[in-house]
Amino acid sequence: MKKIFIFCISLFLSSISLAETVKLKDGTFISGSIISQTEYTINLSTPYGPVVLSQRDIESVLPDQHRIYLKGGTQLVGVIVDLDEFNMVLQTADGIVNIDMPQIVSVEVYDYDQGSAAKQAIAQQQARQEQAAASAAVATTAAGAAPVAGASAQAAPVSAAGGLTFDADIEKVFDVKKPEIVNGQVQTVQEISAAEIRARRAQMSDEEAFLKGVNKTKNDEAVIVETAEAARSGKLEQIKKAEAKRAKRPKDSASDKYFAITVGAQMNDLKLDNTDKAGFAGTDPYDVGGTGVRAEAAFLWRVKSSNLWLGPALAIANIPNSSFDDKDPTIEADNKNAEDKGLPLPYPPGSDLSVHTSGQAIDLLLKANYYFNPDDLFSLYLTASGGYRMLSLNYRGVIQSETVSGNTFVGSVGIGAETHFDDMMLGLEVQEFFTPYSGNFKDSSVMNLVASVKFSWKF
Repeated sequence: MKKIFIFCISLFLSSISLAETVKLKDGTFISGSIISQTEYTINLSTPYGPVVLSQRDIESVLPDQHRIYLKGGTQLVGVIVDLDEFNMVLQTADGIVNIDMPQIVSVEVYDYDQGSAAKQAIAQQQARQEQAAASAAVATTAAGAAPVAGASAQAAPVSAAGGLTFDADIEKVFDVKKPEIVNGQVQTVQEISAAEIRARRAQMSDEEAFLKGVNKTKNDEAVIVETAEAARSGKLEQIKKAEAKRAKRPKDSASDKYFAITVGAQMNDLKLDNTDKAGFAGTDPYDVGGTGVRAEAAFLWRVKSSNLWLGPALAIANIPNSSFDDKDPTIEADNKNAEDKGLPLPYPPGSDLSVHTSGQAIDLLLKANYYFNPDDLFSLYLTASGGYRMLSLNYRGVIQSETVSGNTFVGSVGIGAETHFDDMMLGLEVQEFFTPYSGNFKDSSVMNLVASVKFSWKF
């Protein structure tokens, strides 16, 4: 149908391509085909027979102008510069405009004689208005009253809409409703009502509704009204393009398995109670925590057909290096014993007499994610997990070295956001972990924050 329409327009334009309109200096328009012309005359073939015009009587030879009717009731007036199967280039009074062929309803050639007649009609109407205003002013003056405010504005003549030339008057004569033009491209405004949208949804096939993300069994009135308003404001094409992009993304309902890898930072607020070791009696807990790197892998399954995903997860986080002075009395005793025997000191002044700690925490978790808008470009979700944490701290003293353990139950809640990149998703996740430590770590904070970058796949 589109090709037939283009073919008809092409035939129509070719049939009038030889037509010209000559405007004489007295304001007369003569339409016809130029047979020949010389320095002094133009031979014109008109519907009434051949006419020979003197060049000195001619003001200008006007090319054909066309009125282009667009969808939504808007119109454009100008000279067609170029035309192909997809696009029409129109020279208007405001500049070059590109029009997509599917937006065109019809094309007609302007009749310059009709424009001249319209101009005369407008001039006569203005003359009548001026005469009526003048009569009213005379009557008011004769009655001894002051002129009515605004009478001069009413009596002011309206600028005459000129004949069909290259100026903007051509649009005034024919009351053209111009479309919105952005960067030389016509923005078609399509009128559509909420009732029409409901009807279109009802007529959708199940496959089309699935691809466009429309629930046929549920009419969201807010979405319907928003779509109708967008159509009236000319933004329906933007919505269609967004729907097309959305249709290309994998549908969440088409997958039931989920694999994710997260890498981020874990804040470890750990306090070590060291009072059970020689020389540390009565000392305050030492800070052996810090911000470490955390990596997690999770494999989840969809719970039936819901937006809830559930599965196991394994996470490993390091505990950075820290140190504090070693107060073990054995150090001083060994130095004194060597000094008494005249031997070199085993722990001379200036040597490293500190306790060094580092470690790792391993979490075995059962993890759950609930997605609010899984099919959107940016999807938000809540996450929660629960399980067991195995904490081991390497204690390396000058005299004594050992591993201090702090195993405990752990739970977390958080929020995340993901966006699609083809079949992969990239996201950010923030979680708050709750760990009630005991033993040597009983003075540690119960809560620690984890912020991560996430890579995930649904399949």
